[in-house]
Order: sequence, then C-alpha cells, then structure tokens
Amino acid sequence: MARDVSDATPIESRDQLVEALSSGCKPPSEWRVGTEHEKFGFCLDGYGPVPYEGPRGIRRLLEAMEGLLGWEPIVDQGNVIGLTDPVGQGAISLEPGGQFELSGAPLDTLHQTCREVNGHLAQVRECATPLGIGFLGLGASPKWTLAGTPVMPKSRYAIMSRYMPTVGRHGLDMMYRTCTIQANLDFSDEADMVMKMRVGLALQPIATALFASSPFLDGVPNGFLSYRSEIWLDTDRDRTGMLPFAFEDGFGFERYVDWAL
Repeated sequence: MARDVSDATPIESRDQLVEALSSGCKPPSEWRVGTEHEKFGFCLDGYGPVPYEGPRGIRRLLEAMEGLLGWEPIVDQGNVIGLTDPVGQGAISLEPGGQFELSGAPLDTLHQTCREVNGHLAQVRECATPLGIGFLGLGASPKWTLAGTPVMPKSRYAIMSRYMPTVGRHGLDMMYRTCTIQANLDFSDEADMVMKMRVGLALQPIATALFASSPFLDGVPNGFLSYRSEIWLDTDRDRTGMLPFAFEDGFGFERYVDWAL
C-alpha cells in the first residue's frame, strides 16, 4: 500500500493506538470492501522496466491518467507520485520500483470491485499503450534484476531503502520486485475483528497456494511457484509473518498494539 495519509497529530501513548483501532468499528450496514491492485509496467519495445522520467516514463503516464480522469496529482518534492479522486473514491499510487497501484474505493460487493478493477485496467491501457507501456500481473518481476529496477522519487522510499537491508535479506526485493492484490475489510467490534483476523491468518497458506504467480526471477525459473512468499519469509521478522498470539485467549486491540510496539 503506497498511499500516504497525513496527520501531524503526535501519538503520545499506547492508549491512543488502541483507540485508533477501536475507532474503526462499524455496524454491518456500513461494512465495505476496499482492494489495492498492483501491477508491473514494462516497455513494449524490449520488455525492460519503465523509468520514472522520460517521454515514455511513469511520470508521463501519470500525467496522461490525470488528463483522462480529472483526478488531482499527489506531489512529493516536485515529483508527481500519484493521483487522487477529489471525491474520495480511490487513488493511484506508485510502489518503490514503479509498480502501478489502484487504491480502490470502499465498495459493497465483489461484483462492484470487479467492475472497478476492469475499468481501471482499461483506463491504464488507454493511456499506456500510446507511450509504449504494457502491464503484467505477477507476484514478482520475472526478468529485471534488483539493480536494473528503477527507483521512484518518493521521500519515504529512500528511508525504507536504507532500513530494510538491516532487518532481512529480501527487504529490497519486497519493495522493488513484488506486487500484490490486497483486500481491506471492516469489522463491527473487537470480537468481530478477532474472528476475521484468525480466519485470515488460517487461510493465508491456502491463498498463497491458490494465487501463486511468481515462478521466475532474473529471467529464469526460481524453483518456486510463489517466490513472493519466499521473499516475505525474510523481509522483517518483527513486522511480518504469522501471529500465533492471535489464536490465544485475550487477543484483541490491546494485544495487537503491544505486539506492534
């Protein structure tokens, strides 16, 4: 997820973090599903990665999408690094290696999500094809080396690029060479959150197997069906992986905050 939300209010206590989680409780009538859809851009001529700058770069693609959609640009130190719907119904953002992401609107059904994603892909093709850019839906970039992957000019990513190698072997691979589709779910109360967290964790290995789509790396087979899942096994063990305590008695907002801290 690459979309930034700015709030300069200092977090001064553990209780504030617990309150931030509990404030997300909603009645079932207000439940929605929000998806984040990432894909790799590539140059149709030569199949290389798409740079940020240049007449056929990511910046030019964002400018074309801005003209098509009428969305507002998100600017970081003079660089356009995303677009946002002025009425809050979605955003387009960039992952560190130029992965193009739709942060979708909160929707009622999967059918609406399907229409949203297909409409977005059609809009992307309309703007990208004249620039000689195509898109690929895989879990890991199949051809380009880490060194050959372009770096997007986003301030936060420079900080992350320095930090990630200190906590795992594959942190930079995760940033620059993986894509995902992520679903965000609402919950009614703490007990409902616990139930959904447990179900999600328990089904994660099955989901990984069902949607495995990263068998290539650096232009050759890598020995995995989902190399993306292998990357996540050594990215940052303090913040990733399974959470056994989620299945223990007493799990809830406070226990999750204590783990995060």
